[in-house]
Amino acid sequence: MTLTQLEAFVVVVERKSFTLAAAQLKISQSGVSHAIKSLEDELGVELLHRHQGYVEPTDIGSSLLRHARTLLGLAETMRQEAFDARGMKRGTLRIGSFGPTSTLCLLPEILANYRKKFPDIVIHIDEGPDRQVVQWLMDRRVDVGFVVLPEEQFDTYPLVEDQMVALLPSDHALASQTSVTLRDMCADPFVLTEAGSAELVSRLFLAAKLQPNIRYRTSQLLSTLTTVARGDGVTIVAESSLPDNFPLRLVKKALNPAVKRSVGLAVNDERQSSPAAKAFISLAIKKFASGTYGTIA
Repeated sequence: MTLTQLEAFVVVVERKSFTLAAAQLKISQSGVSHAIKSLEDELGVELLHRHQGYVEPTDIGSSLLRHARTLLGLAETMRQEAFDARGMKRGTLRIGSFGPTSTLCLLPEILANYRKKFPDIVIHIDEGPDRQVVQWLMDRRVDVGFVVLPEEQFDTYPLVEDQMVALLPSDHALASQTSVTLRDMCADPFVLTEAGSAELVSRLFLAAKLQPNIRYRTSQLLSTLTTVARGDGVTIVAESSLPDNFPLRLVKKALNPAVKRSVGLAVNDERQSSPAAKAFISLAIKKFASGTYGTIA
């Protein structure tokens, strides 16, 4: 079993294609096929189902995928520790990011400093919902991820704290109130955005034993803002995710009681984190730790 075989296996699964994997790995498609076949022969199991137009892992392939990523991560850590001894001239960093808070507010400023200090580190960024980033961390698809804290299964580093706010159409009956309750938010169609803290919002209602009337599930914050501004529903989002120029037909209101949200970075095991990941975390902490975003106007 070689690292080349494991890498081919992981990339084929992620890209769902031998052709796309070959392009990413910069080897021939036959080379990828040979690497997978050799790995399957050595393990004595079929790792992939080959369908017309796409590839997916078998049950045992899915089980072994996490181990493959772990081994590749450890190998990358070894390489980077060697590079670190020479000034960290090379290496790879895979980052998981969710929603506007991390992708637009936090990540750009961290990366600006990171690229200046380590211009030869290759950076890959995957963006998805908050729960997807957690899964990527568990699967070791990313080295470090932005998460909504707490996340007990990881080593975590708090960065900023903001609050959850209610968004209402400007002509809503509650628009003149100073604050609104979760029960107030159950009276209208609810827009659940998957772009950021969907899990946190769902847990808030569950803990209060309330059931919002979820009518819309959106994958982009802009869609959420547009839907509420149109008067089709109400929503709850993190204040730091809101753009400075959000639609005038919207009003934001504090929740009563207030709901704080903490965002930080997470890794599977800080003892196994690569120098590239540790450097990223260090810069992020220096830039943002103990920060607070926004206040209700």
